Amino acid sequence: MKNRNEELKRKLKKAASISLCAVLAGGLAAGTYTGVNYLTGYEQNVQAASEGKVELLKSEKKSDDSQDDSKDESTAKGSLDVSDIVEEAMPSIVSITTKSVEEVQNYYGMFGQYGAYSPEQREVQGSGSGIIIGKNDSELLIATNYHVVEGTETLSVGFCDSTACEAKVKGYDSERDLAVVAVSLDDIDSDTMDAITIATIGNSDDLKVGAQVVAIGNALGYGQSVTTGIVSAKNRQLNSDDTVGDYDSDSNSATNLIQTDAAINPGNSGGALLNMNGEVVGINSAKLASTAVEGIGYAIAISDVTDTLESLMNEETRDKVDNHGVLGITAQSVDSAVSEAYGVPEGVLVRDVTEGGAADEAGIEAKSIITKFAGKVVTTKEQLVDFLSYYEPGEDVELTIEVPDGKGYKEETVTVTLGENTNTQSTDSKDNGDGQGSSQDDNLLEDWENNEGGSGLQYGEGWN
Repeated sequence: MKNRNEELKRKLKKAASISLCAVLAGGLAAGTYTGVNYLTGYEQNVQAASEGKVELLKSEKKSDDSQDDSKDESTAKGSLDVSDIVEEAMPSIVSITTKSVEEVQNYYGMFGQYGAYSPEQREVQGSGSGIIIGKNDSELLIATNYHVVEGTETLSVGFCDSTACEAKVKGYDSERDLAVVAVSLDDIDSDTMDAITIATIGNSDDLKVGAQVVAIGNALGYGQSVTTGIVSAKNRQLNSDDTVGDYDSDSNSATNLIQTDAAINPGNSGGALLNMNGEVVGINSAKLASTAVEGIGYAIAISDVTDTLESLMNEETRDKVDNHGVLGITAQSVDSAVSEAYGVPEGVLVRDVTEGGAADEAGIEAKSIITKFAGKVVTTKEQLVDFLSYYEPGEDVELTIEVPDGKGYKEETVTVTLGENTNTQSTDSKDNGDGQGSSQDDNLLEDWENNEGGSGLQYGEGWN
């Protein structure tokens, strides 16, 4: 009998403890919801920087994962409901629709003369996402991935109120897969301006593995949708062979990635990865796709690229020009294989310099390697051609080049006044047939080793 009474007392004591814990947890939850919701209030109107230079709207508080374990701060640790995060953040997320032209083979050509394939061009539409990160006197500024806008002829931005506007690429950093898109304020009506917000930038360094995150983006181009998950890992990087490894902070070309199991699908690229305070901690960028893999996506860690984004936000917005300026060189890409094998800088090798051309007048000599164009990193000749397409003949452009200096290279900065493009023949009709000159690039490693120099991709008096 005594044993039964003691057992009953133990059960009653345990039940009382559980009830007390439940009451305390309920009180903490209510306090947390109110406190965090107050701390994460968004400004309802888009604002411009007061001193000309546009800056990111950064959080002025610690993120939910960086707070101490003290009793007072634990009551404010992020338990904000996902639906509340989405409601606050959705006005700062946009969908991006792009149109580009690509060359394809017309397979009906096999029945034509000599059975040859005839190339034809077709318009291709793509989709992605973006994050409203700022505003200047004339433009709304949106961050996205470079691969979303790469090679686009036209693009449009769709806002949370279902309106859409044409946009332009303001600047990009292909190495970090980042771009900033600009929409003219004149094209955005007042109701839309009232509806949209600027995203608050959080601190991705404070994220902990296992922390909950929310991804918002234009999945499959169907419009904005939401997925949730956790931070699966930090400090990842995508290698040149498409494998994933540990982030190397000493590498200029590596981008620090957050791994998450929140679903990131085509169209999500450029969208926001949010912490539980509703702050942007990552830019959704890639998904590891395989029948053997599930739940592995990657976002660019926002704290590693804030300086890059602010630099791109303050660039001059340019349009492509019909008759762009030229450098007057024959060039070829120096890829990572050549760079690693022979200790030469990665960039664009100057094979030949046209006498009296823009590069010649600026003092650029053959065997120099162009590494930056107007402050942007250059890794391929195609990138260099794309950069040039925004500049008129006669404009001055600053180039960073690596010049052979004994057994090594020294960096120099030169200003080139771009020349006129007098070559009217299409490049595609003169190279090796694929419009890119890729077979010659493939032989560059062997050319370098044999000191033959290779033939390069010929552009006549300049780039076309």
